[in-house]
Amino acid sequence: MSKLVQRLLVFFIGVPLVLSMVFLNYSNHLILHIAMIIVTIIASLEMYGLLSVHNSMQPRILVITLTVLLPVTGFLCAFFSLSFELLTYTLIFILLLILLYEVLFPNIKEEEPFALSNSRISSSFLLVIYSGFLMTFVARMTVWNNSTAYLSVFLAMVFGCDSFAWLIGMLLGKGNRGLFLVSPNKSIAGFLGGVLGTIGIGILAWNIFPEAFPGPVYKVVILGLAASLSAIFGDLIESVLKRSAHYKDSGNVIPGRGGILDSIDSILLLSPVYFIAIQLLYGI
Repeated sequence: MSKLVQRLLVFFIGVPLVLSMVFLNYSNHLILHIAMIIVTIIASLEMYGLLSVHNSMQPRILVITLTVLLPVTGFLCAFFSLSFELLTYTLIFILLLILLYEVLFPNIKEEEPFALSNSRISSSFLLVIYSGFLMTFVARMTVWNNSTAYLSVFLAMVFGCDSFAWLIGMLLGKGNRGLFLVSPNKSIAGFLGGVLGTIGIGILAWNIFPEAFPGPVYKVVILGLAASLSAIFGDLIESVLKRSAHYKDSGNVIPGRGGILDSIDSILLLSPVYFIAIQLLYGI
C-alpha cells in the first residue's frame, strides 16, 4: 500500500474518530482526556528516543511518569471542577523534582558525576514541557461553555491546515520548494495554502457557531492566521528534533505518518496559541 493511500485512509478514519471524541461531551469530554493521556505516554516515549541520541538522559521511567502527570492533572481538574492553576503548581513541582534528582542521584558511573547534569536537566525540562505541558491547554478548553464548538474548530484547523498545505503544495509547489531548510519539500504554495485554508475554516466556523465566535469576521481571520502559523511551525519544530537525532519519523505507530509525535506536532504548538487567542478575542 502506497504512503499516499495510507495517509488518506488515516485521514478519513482518524479524523472522524477524533472529532467523535469531542462531540461525546460526557463529564467535560472524559473520553478525550483519556485519549490525551494515552497519546502523551506514547509521544513521551518517542521524544525520549529522539533526545537520547545526543544527550545524557535521566531514567526513562522517571521522565515519562512526570510528563504524564500533567495531562492526568488536567483530567482531574476538569472532572472534579478544580482550578486549572493546579497545572502550574504541578509543572513547578515536576521541574523541581528534575533538579533535585541530579542532587540526590548523581551518575557515579561517570568519571565526573555531574559533567552531564546540564544535558540531563535540559532534556527532561524540554520533554516535560513539549510532550506534556503544551497538551494541557486542550484540557483547559474542555470546561468552557461551547467547548464542543471550540474544540472541533481547533481540530478542524489543525487537520485542515495540514491537508490544505499538502494538497496545494502537491499541485502548485513543484517550482517553489525549499522555503525552510529543515524541511526542503515544504513549498511557498503549500505554506500559503495552509494559511488561507485555515482562515477559510475560521470563517466557516463563524457562520456555523455564531454563539462561540460572536462579533466581526476579522476576529476569526486573526484566529485562523495565528492557528495556521502555529500549526505549520509546530510541524517544522518537530522536524528540527528529528533531524538533530537523524530520525526520519518519531516512530511507526500510524501508517503513512510515522509516530504519534509526527501526528500531534502541530497540535502541541497550536493548543496554547489557540487557547490564548480565544481568550483575547472572545473574552472566555
